[in-house]
Amino acid sequence: MAENCKTLKLVEKTPNSRVIYVYLNRPSQRNALSGDFFVEFPNTLSSLDQNPDVNVIVLAGSGEHFCSGIDLKTLSSVTDHTTSADRGRSSERLRRHIKFLQDAITAIERCRKPVIACIHGACIGGGVDIVTACDIRFCTKDTFFSVKEVDLAITADLGTLQRLPAIVGFGNAMELALTGRRFSGSEAKELGLVSRVFGSKEELDDSVRTIAEGIAAKSPLAVTGTKAVLLRSRDLTLEQGLDYIATWNSGMLLSDDLTEAVSAQIQKRKAFFAKL
Repeated sequence: MAENCKTLKLVEKTPNSRVIYVYLNRPSQRNALSGDFFVEFPNTLSSLDQNPDVNVIVLAGSGEHFCSGIDLKTLSSVTDHTTSADRGRSSERLRRHIKFLQDAITAIERCRKPVIACIHGACIGGGVDIVTACDIRFCTKDTFFSVKEVDLAITADLGTLQRLPAIVGFGNAMELALTGRRFSGSEAKELGLVSRVFGSKEELDDSVRTIAEGIAAKSPLAVTGTKAVLLRSRDLTLEQGLDYIATWNSGMLLSDDLTEAVSAQIQKRKAFFAKL
């Protein structure tokens, strides 16, 4: 899987760990998203999702930046989908292409395993699309963000306009998207876009490793269930959400993981859970 990727690199930093690192791996292009990324990324996440040895995925960028957005060559190739003289057919073809690109980002939410964004340097345009789909976000103090699409005469279409308002609030999302301005890691923390800001990339890497390993050691049934229910609850009323979790737990609660967790608490020892 990873051996054949042009845009990604997979790393297991700790032997026998259930945490896998997925690196955007075009450092000379500041990890700009090429056409290959939109094929390789969802396929990689799907493979990791089905891998019982993986409980948590950390998404990071190789080199000095996380992601500088969609590669301009890839962006300019959008005209390839509007070559028909029939405007209706050209528009339908373009719509299918946009849906294809969107699906690669939504693959993060479709993955049952938690995906943690480990952000440093630039996180621009498509990079913001990616991190807003992640489950947890951390960055360094020198990270900078920009919802840049408006400056390229584009209405951001890969998920930022749908996900960012729920994270930072409607008014903040509107201002960031309309201005396209650069904002810092510290402001991102104030807005709620990231959970924590670290003083250096080394601090970021060390802390994210500890957090990811901690999540990976928990019941995989509980972790995947928590992600699934939180994502589903975005679209439900409180009553519907409570009904959904009641139905979920009626099928998942009575497990060996529950027995092991209770026993470990009573015996004051570390719990050990079977692979999912």
